[in-house]
Amino acid sequence: MSPSLAVLREVFGYEQFRGPQAAIIDHVAGGGDALVLMPTGGGKSLCYQIPAIVRQRAGHGVAVVVSPLIALMHDQVGALHEAGVEAAFLNSTLTADEARQVERRMLAGEITLLYAAPERVTTPRFLAQLDSLHQRGLLSLFAIDEAHCVSQWGHDFRPEYRALTVLHERYAGVPRIALTATADALTRADIVERLQLEDAQPFVSSFDRPNIAYGIVEKKDATAQLLRFIETEHAGDAGVVYCQSRKRVEEVAAMLATRGLDALPYHAGMEAGLRQRHQDRFLREEGVVMVATIAFGMGIDKPDVRFVAHLDMPKNIEGYYQETGRAGRDGLPADAWMAYGLQDVVNQRRMIDESPAAEEFKQVMRGKLDALLALAEATDCRRVRLLGYFGEASRPCGNCDNCLNPPQVWDGTEAARMLLSTIYRVQQQSGISFGAGHLMDILRGKATDKVTQHGHEKLSTFGIGAAFSEAQLRGVLRQLIAVGAVAVDAQAFNTLQLTAGSRAVLRGEQTIQLREGVATPTAATKRRRTTTGRPAAAAVAAGLTEGGRQRFEALKAWRGEVAREHNLPAYVIFHDATLAAIAARDPQDLHDLQGVSGLGAKKLEAYGEEVLRVVRGCA
Repeated sequence: MSPSLAVLREVFGYEQFRGPQAAIIDHVAGGGDALVLMPTGGGKSLCYQIPAIVRQRAGHGVAVVVSPLIALMHDQVGALHEAGVEAAFLNSTLTADEARQVERRMLAGEITLLYAAPERVTTPRFLAQLDSLHQRGLLSLFAIDEAHCVSQWGHDFRPEYRALTVLHERYAGVPRIALTATADALTRADIVERLQLEDAQPFVSSFDRPNIAYGIVEKKDATAQLLRFIETEHAGDAGVVYCQSRKRVEEVAAMLATRGLDALPYHAGMEAGLRQRHQDRFLREEGVVMVATIAFGMGIDKPDVRFVAHLDMPKNIEGYYQETGRAGRDGLPADAWMAYGLQDVVNQRRMIDESPAAEEFKQVMRGKLDALLALAEATDCRRVRLLGYFGEASRPCGNCDNCLNPPQVWDGTEAARMLLSTIYRVQQQSGISFGAGHLMDILRGKATDKVTQHGHEKLSTFGIGAAFSEAQLRGVLRQLIAVGAVAVDAQAFNTLQLTAGSRAVLRGEQTIQLREGVATPTAATKRRRTTTGRPAAAAVAAGLTEGGRQRFEALKAWRGEVAREHNLPAYVIFHDATLAAIAARDPQDLHDLQGVSGLGAKKLEAYGEEVLRVVRGCA
């Protein structure tokens, strides 16, 4: 048995590696550099934790894990302690005395994995301590988690990550592993360049999360749509709802709470203590819905999040994929639901255009936004589009809204030409630009006060689009903005203007294909729903006998008590799948518990007798 497999079984209680884990771990444990792209829930942490343990046992000393999040450090160190691994973190939650104690243990080689933020790792004090370890041969490896943060093209760029080049320059012989769940080709190349990983072995896993069902709807009444989605498909489930603004977060959380949901707000403007309490409740309790800005989520390991909803369109596919990937980490069915509309497109375009960034950066960001809009407007398989963005070929999944309920498609080219002609004639007559609502009133022949005030009812395009609904015209306009045929002037109250790209549509050289609105769920959609929500959340125990389910529920209650005592999320003690396996075995002695997935030697020693006591109590 290889040292890595021995650690996997003895420490973590798993029989076999998943996917490329074995190759990655052996490569890094052997001293090689690696760039690892693996989807959320794919087991990235083991890819550096096991090499750290193997190398520590071989006398190589301490592994330093660069992590941007205090909450993630706390939970991962807690989980390692539960598994019997010497781990610690250095962050602002420690007192000066506690930090010095950790540093003393690190310098003595008593710690296997030390977690620290990039800002701390690159300080002169910490580098001097690393120098001391390195000189004595006690610096095992560097793991750079959330490595996409180093790239300006990534969805969560953090300038402090750029300083991590010092690790290669100063400790060239120490292996480095950079890990991320989300990076397109441009971001990957930037990670390699910025972290000087040109000689690193790349390991790119499939980006597919087949247990996640993707659904995207056009906004009509977004909060009502969200409430209907949760109440009909995920009542009582844990979930995350993303909103763009802090004000919106507060409003949506309050609305859900008034409807009886256990909903909490989370954003950077909240008092830090309250924000932390809300996060702790989400991690430690069942059925909590977190309504948040993107300030929440990176590094959240909660396995039983059954849905992630977006009430506002993210900036790009990387952000969307990273955020939706927080659902269904336990491998059970989960939903990624998004509502989007014309205003989302306008807002995101405006934020890019008003950014002080260089034009090259803006162009890349526009391209990324266009890719996300194309995903939202797609009439074919969402998963094929999503994976294709990351360079991965796939087949229709049968588990997205377009596969389950194929939309009707209509040719919006003529409507697009009418809209562009209206914009042109209004500017020609009035010398100024107008917003979307006014232009659509003209096109649909609505003689509003504003229309007659400007004499726009006399335009040749007045009323020629009466056959189109406002929803259809908004869909056409989204497409025109997406392809660059219409520009939104943020400096002039979001008025619309023609561009050089308008010409191809006006000449009929570019067609505009749109999806019809989907009014009601089909039987296929309803069949999928029977595998999501509460039935799916309980699927881990579905194969148990009546007695097995009683043991499972008793073990969950016991686990909750232990988790509260240890101030850790319940899943850090044992995953539901481990409890279900124990319940199915109905163990009578410690020997019966050996080989249960997720039950390593330390946990067996620490909890074995208690587990047996709980099981016997159900007899």
